[in-house]
Amino acid sequence: MSSIGHSAARLAASKAIDVVLKDVDKNRGQGVCRLIDLMEKYMSDEKLDVDFDKARDFVNNKDSVLNKYINRVLNEVDPHVLKTLALNLGFESFLYGTKTIRKMRAKYHCNVPWLILMDPTSACNLHCTGCWAAEYGNKLNLTLEEMDSVIRQGNELGVYFYMYTGGEPLVRKADLIKLCEMHPDCAFLAFTNGTLVDQAFCDELKRVGNLYLAISLEGYSEVNDLRRGQGVFGKVMHAMDLMKQNGLVFGTSICYTSKNCEVVTSDEFVDLMINKGCRYAMYFHYMPVGNDASLELLPSPEQRTLVKNRVREIRSLTKGKGIFTMDFQNDGEFVGGCIAGGRNYFHINANGDAEPCVFIHYSNANIRTSNLLEILHQPLFMAYYENQPFNKNHLRPCPMLENPEILQKMVKETGARSTDLQSPESAEHLCRKCEPYAEHWKPCADKLWAETKVKPSSYDNYKDMK
Repeated sequence: MSSIGHSAARLAASKAIDVVLKDVDKNRGQGVCRLIDLMEKYMSDEKLDVDFDKARDFVNNKDSVLNKYINRVLNEVDPHVLKTLALNLGFESFLYGTKTIRKMRAKYHCNVPWLILMDPTSACNLHCTGCWAAEYGNKLNLTLEEMDSVIRQGNELGVYFYMYTGGEPLVRKADLIKLCEMHPDCAFLAFTNGTLVDQAFCDELKRVGNLYLAISLEGYSEVNDLRRGQGVFGKVMHAMDLMKQNGLVFGTSICYTSKNCEVVTSDEFVDLMINKGCRYAMYFHYMPVGNDASLELLPSPEQRTLVKNRVREIRSLTKGKGIFTMDFQNDGEFVGGCIAGGRNYFHINANGDAEPCVFIHYSNANIRTSNLLEILHQPLFMAYYENQPFNKNHLRPCPMLENPEILQKMVKETGARSTDLQSPESAEHLCRKCEPYAEHWKPCADKLWAETKVKPSSYDNYKDMK
């Protein structure tokens, strides 16, 4: 199967998906297992941290969380959306893309990302307190042609997954739909406040089938609306109801802080997300980015540990809640530490600046003057490539938050400039704010890591490719 060409393999995947969707009332497990068989054969020459036999067992076990999750998705998601998701995110990105990207990393001796994050615009219809995106103002935009060029260049490197943030990306919803039409084999996800979701947009999402949403939610109305504005929580709930009714794929994006970490990981809050139709929840640790960032919002070591444990409990395939959760600061052991700098992703802001991370606003390159390969070879990105992982303890992955001395050093040695166009912040100022946090988290993280049984990860092969 691994020698089968790209088009033939996609066709085989398409037929296997049709079998699953056709037998929605019977033999579901059999059909899903056929897809797992296809994945195992196609990726037989790759080192993957996937236990395919265990996955088949979970699928066939009617009492397992995974079985119930799959059945709920098959019952509730529009068939066209579901098939497009499976083909574009499943086959193109996870399977074909992974194989291609690994070859490109070996060929070009640099990081090649699995996904690229772009800001279509810095404009937003809300004015949330402390929003890092707001620092760019509201007049910056990537043109449709520029975003199309990034995607086309990315495809050549094996990148078939693209995310949008901002600003509020749905301010540019017409262009986002055009990009879906222009690249029907790619998967797209937009981080959004959800307030611009209406029936007309749901109709478009259902038609193209390859754009999914992650709606920002940081608690119940009293907390969410305090930051985002009166009535926003109600609008988010309405958007979720609308998307569920239309059989669309969406989830939440949750920034956890010292003030909300208990609430957003509670059973009640998670149950709310599931009942509203969310398929995933992305948890982001608060980052003190910006000259006016509040250090009071940084979670304590005890709070961060609570979030780590709860996110894993929620997504457990045996005793979980039935929603896929990920925590980009605490899940480092599963991806080999920091994923930024093009290792698994990088960020392009609304001015075209290529930044190693959505929270690291420094760069040596811009998409208007450099192509993707030149960007991935820029000094700051190569510093990421040469120094990752930044810590052998993957509960301390970040060169800013947990290892602040490293980001300062990389920015200084590479001559990277601040890309914050409104209030430039030096790396020294940013990292100095993180030093007390890093010092307090270190003993807790080291103790937790010593107790963790970590298998060698296929992601560790990056250094082997040099």
